[in-house]
This record gives sequence, structure tokens and C-alpha cells, in this order.
Amino acid sequence: MYGSLNSPQQLTKWSSTGGDPCGESWKGISCSGSRVTEIKLSALGLSGSLGYQLTSLTSVTNFDISNNNFGNQITYQLPPNLQRLNLAGNSFNGGIPYSISLMAPLKYLNVSHNQLQGQLNDMFGQLPALSTLDFSFNAMTGNLPESFSLLSSMTNMYLQNNQFTGTIDVLANLPLDNLNVENNHFSGWIPDQLKNINFQKDGNSWDSGPAPPPPPGTPPASRPNRNHNSGGNNRPSDGGGGSKKSGVGAGGVAGIVISLLVVGAIAAFFIMRRRSRRSSADIEKQDNQPFTPLASHDMQEMKSIQTSSTADIKTFETSVSINLRPPPIDRHKSFDEEDFSAKPIVPKKVSTAPINVRSYSIADLQMATDSFSVENLIGEGSIGRVYRAQFDDGKVLAVKKINSSALPHPEDFMDIVSEISQLHHPNVTELVGYCSEHGQYLQVYEFHKNGSLHDFLHLSDEYNKPLTWNTRVKIALGTARGLE
Repeated sequence: MYGSLNSPQQLTKWSSTGGDPCGESWKGISCSGSRVTEIKLSALGLSGSLGYQLTSLTSVTNFDISNNNFGNQITYQLPPNLQRLNLAGNSFNGGIPYSISLMAPLKYLNVSHNQLQGQLNDMFGQLPALSTLDFSFNAMTGNLPESFSLLSSMTNMYLQNNQFTGTIDVLANLPLDNLNVENNHFSGWIPDQLKNINFQKDGNSWDSGPAPPPPPGTPPASRPNRNHNSGGNNRPSDGGGGSKKSGVGAGGVAGIVISLLVVGAIAAFFIMRRRSRRSSADIEKQDNQPFTPLASHDMQEMKSIQTSSTADIKTFETSVSINLRPPPIDRHKSFDEEDFSAKPIVPKKVSTAPINVRSYSIADLQMATDSFSVENLIGEGSIGRVYRAQFDDGKVLAVKKINSSALPHPEDFMDIVSEISQLHHPNVTELVGYCSEHGQYLQVYEFHKNGSLHDFLHLSDEYNKPLTWNTRVKIALGTARGLE
């Protein structure tokens, strides 16, 4: 991190070679024993980047780099167990990294006074402890996501001075004390539950007159029970803020997780095929061709899927109310069969993008997969086989062992790994690492335990009913978002 920050002199006692941040009292570092627990570097004129190894700081609970001169996108690699994250007052652009949605202990998030833009992904459904959210003074757009309604501890939310649209209905039942949505493009009626809190709402296009009656059977509106302290010291530092969100119910979670697996394998498959067989003219041609599903043996390769439970699947099924017609009976050939058959080889473009994932040795992967034993085989397709790998620290991952025939130009492998390592999206499974030794090429992905997408689409038993057509379309839409 010190090197990525260009070794600034204001970080006294820091060193890029050796040293002990705890024993030597490095500036801004707090420790418990020999483990770093806080990094507070606010208003020090820092620039550069944060590096790519912050995920190893598993004991850090407070990370504050506010009011510095950072730019570019917020790094995806952040300490994973944070309770407080303050990135305010920099020049960050782009969006909110999905890694923040995995920080279950997170209580305070402040990204105000940056240049963040675009819509929020559905990524805030698993943050039950988050009580203060400040997204103010950015350029965020789109509607507030449904997953906002799952922020069960949210007391202070600052969304002002963005370009949010739609209604604020998803905030109605949160245990809010302070809410600021000024200077956005919100519309609709203000929920009654928000009229007895500290609510700042000017600069929007609210509907006037009485709100329409709720649908029949809707329970009466009421404020949630308060079991939190509503003290006045919870407002985030450095100006009001805003928050922006995305979310999914139980059904949405199932759809995202199912599509997540598909996209990871599809991305790897088509990137490799495209490298060696596809020209730019072919791309334009294929854009006008009908798309059909991959053959079933390819679908079986799509890693495993994690769904919450049979109950979640049932909730997912019943939540869909749209009547979607099945496709016509006639089918077209898949474009793996025809369009990729005899394409000219395109000269390789050299990628200079960094590889932000771990390099494994063949020995590591052989031990974790019991020498790639049949007992650990979890999938097989035209690219290669996928094995379950359990490492000494208890972590379980999925290892894809790529057939040499699927990689006609081995020198492209590192380019492919570099590209896939840049993909971070809720509907794309994460690449964890790779191996390129002794003529072997392997990719290491997250592991999901409940079977493959192929099984969910085509198989059923006494415990799992066949997925409905509407559910299948939702899965397809989630997959499409990941591909886009």
C-alpha cells in the first residue's frame, strides 16, 4: 500500500521494505497485539492508489482515507471485515464495488463528495448492521433499489445532491431517524411513515394532494419498532450524505445466484473462443443471428449454484406475476455449432491490464483436489473438467482444468486471466486465481454447493419442483445483465 501511494513522506515511520506497523507506531495505524485493526489516514494529501492486497487485512474494522486526492474507481480489494468505511471527499468515479455488499459487519459507509455515477447494483441485501449510509454530493442516477427495504438497522441516510429518480417507497419501513433526499429527481407521494422523522426533502418533484389508497389487503402503515439509540451523534463526518442502493428479495437472490454461475463459465468460454477464431466482421454478423442456449453438456460445466433453500425457491416462484409465453417450437443452431466453425484467426491484442488474482502452483491444486480425483469431479464440458478443491485453511473452491484443445494459443492464457480478473458484478462469479505451470492451464473460481444450472433447469425430484417459465426468464435476464 505504501508503494502504491507513491511512498509519501507524511506517512511517518512507514516503510516499503520490512518494518513493524504495530511495534513502530506507524502514522494512522492502530493495532491489537500484532494485528492491524484501524487505518485512519484522513486529510493527509495522499494520492496514487490503495494497492491490490487490502483483502489480507482481515482484522481491520475501521478504514478511513477521507479528504485526500485519490481518483479513478474505488478499488474492489478492501478489508473484508470492516465496521466503518469512509471514502468521502476524494475524486472517486465509477460505481460502488460489489465487495462492499459482502461486509456483513459494516455499520457505517460514507462515500459522499466524490464523482460516483450510474445506477446502484442490487447489492445491499446482506448488510443487517448498516446504520449510517452517506452517498451525498455525487452524480448517482436511477431508482432506489428494492434491497434498501432490507437495511433493518438503517437510522441515518443521506442521499442529497444526486440524480436519483422514482419514488422513495422502499424507505418507508426503515427505522430511520434522519433522512435527506434533497436536490434529486424523486417523484410520487411521501410515505406517511417518514413524516415524523428528521426528513429533508426539498428540490424534488413530489406529487401533491392525498396519496392513492393502498391495494386491498395491504397492512396499515406503521413505523417499525425502535430498538436502537436515536442519539444525535450518528451523522457522518464531512457533510451530509446520501445513500444509494440496490436490492433483491428472496426470489431475486435466487435468480442472481443461479445466473452468477452461468455467466462465469460463459465469459471464460467465449473469451477463449473469440481470441482465436472471431474477427470483428463476424461480431457484426452474429449480432443479427438468433441466439439459442448452449448444448446441455456445456451447461453442465457451469459451476455449481447456491440457492438459499427450497423455501427460497418457492418464494421466488410465487413472486412472479408476469404472464410470459414460451418460445416458438422451431429452433436455430447454436452459434457454437455454426458461427464459430471456420473463422479466420485474429492477431492477438496484447493486454497490459494487471492480474488481480492469486497464482497457484500445480502442487497446491493437486493436493486440494486429491490429484484431480474422480470423487472431486463436479462438472465436465468442451472446455475441460471442473473439480472441487478443499485447501488446508478449510476454504473450498472450484478448479477448472482447461483442455489443451480448447486453448489453441497457450500464450493467450494470461491475457484471458487478466481480462476475467477485472470482472466484478453481482451476476458474475468471481475468479479467485489461476495456474500456469508445466504446460497446464487452470482457473480457480468461487465454489457454490447446490448443483449446476443444468440441474435446476432440466431435473426435478420430490424435493425440487421444475422451475416455471417465468422463473426461467428471470434467470435469463440476470444472465444477460452479467454478460452486458
